Amino acid sequence: MAHSDDKQQFLAQVFTVIHQIPPGKVSTYGDVAKMAGYPGYARHVGKALGQLPKGSTLPWFRVINSKGEISLSGPDFERQRSELVAEGIPISSSGKISLRCYRWQPGSM
Repeated sequence: MAHSDDKQQFLAQVFTVIHQIPPGKVSTYGDVAKMAGYPGYARHVGKALGQLPKGSTLPWFRVINSKGEISLSGPDFERQRSELVAEGIPISSSGKISLRCYRWQPGSM
């Protein structure tokens, strides 16, 4: 994905998908990549979220890894955890979330 137009298209698609994740639900990096039309680009979704500007309104914190865990550490882990807890999503102390209960499936609520 070296070409700048391709990268902008990828980011636009990814951010559109993430904006649709409803409060109280989560999605995985891989699910977001797939829904954006880029299956296999889960790692790129994570990188894109890591470069969001401070104060972004994108609900980045609703995106977790395929094991149902928060991938971040330190203060970023705590920030993501507190955002999810505030939306009513129970999280274990290690950062695990039940994908069975909280995974967002488009077209369902």
